[in-house]
Amino acid sequence: MDFNHSEERRMLQDTLHRYLSDNYDAKQWATSVGHVQGCSDKIWSDFAELGVIGALFAEEHGGFGGGGFDIAVVFEELGRFVCVEPLMASGVMAGRLLSELGSEEQKVLIGDVIGGQLKIVPALEEPQSRYDLDAVETTAERVEGGYRLNGTKSVVIGGPSADKLIVSARGAEGLQLFLVDAGASGVERYSYPNLDGYHASDIALVNAVVPASACLGTSKAVLPALDAARAAGVVALCAEAVGAMEAAKDLTAEYLRVRTQFGRALGKFQALQHRMSTVLIEIEQARSALINVAGHLSAEPSLRDKHVSAAKNLIGRVAQLVCEETIQLHGGIGMTEEYALGHYAKRLMMMDHQLGDVDYHLERFVGAMQREAAREAMS
Repeated sequence: MDFNHSEERRMLQDTLHRYLSDNYDAKQWATSVGHVQGCSDKIWSDFAELGVIGALFAEEHGGFGGGGFDIAVVFEELGRFVCVEPLMASGVMAGRLLSELGSEEQKVLIGDVIGGQLKIVPALEEPQSRYDLDAVETTAERVEGGYRLNGTKSVVIGGPSADKLIVSARGAEGLQLFLVDAGASGVERYSYPNLDGYHASDIALVNAVVPASACLGTSKAVLPALDAARAAGVVALCAEAVGAMEAAKDLTAEYLRVRTQFGRALGKFQALQHRMSTVLIEIEQARSALINVAGHLSAEPSLRDKHVSAAKNLIGRVAQLVCEETIQLHGGIGMTEEYALGHYAKRLMMMDHQLGDVDYHLERFVGAMQREAAREAMS
């Protein structure tokens, strides 16, 4: 099989790599992280102009990609530069939900998302949910002309810069999604930076009233759409992790070439060569897992989710090993604020806690395999 990217994806990758090389240095990273919204309006506008956001949407929704490998190409480059713009939340997950569940009137907003004029982010997780998308205590009460929402959403990535939120709530009809203006009455945002520089918000919904037209899709379609959006988000996170690990590996290899001890470059010591070989092998295994999950993003749900959990678990474990090895090979400088490696390590550790950590996805994978074995035994 040929795992090379198509010409269009290579062009997108080269364009994004050149842009980030020229415009997203340590100073720009610090500027984005230091901004009250945790991102740069200029960078976001440039992403839209370059077609980066459009690459995350299918052609029928105004984009020119939307597949697993399109997502992987974009986010691997973002990972190489520790880019903190909220593309995964707005372009991937919210974009998927709006594309799959939105009415014709709601889908008009996709054009504004692709054009960079609008940020929509999902507000799905709650303090007690532990990654389960249907563990929702936020309530949606029917009122005249719409719904009244009450509840709390936690660690909403991209929340400080969001124009609109996709909020999950439980009503009389079951699990529902609502498109809510982030600045609406009854919507309270408490924003903060995370350890990795990404900004997030805790959202309190206090008698927030939305019209009936704010409802996204039918209750029956909500959970399958959430699973599909999470799968796309996991592909993005896995690709970002592979890019970040590649960058951390390259930083470490260069350090071992130039740093000397006892009159020799550190890279000349066989014990350190063996440790770098382990890092290289593990990253290649992670890349194989990324290719596998990207290729299965459009598969039927049970098969897709099995590969999603396998990839998230494996890449999370590899990321921890890469962080430990590269920091130890650097010594104390590896975790200083001024040196890039510490930022890669923080981002890789935080990625493990987005959309399910290694333990959650191990349990999910084992459950999927048990159900598959039971079906085969009955057939």
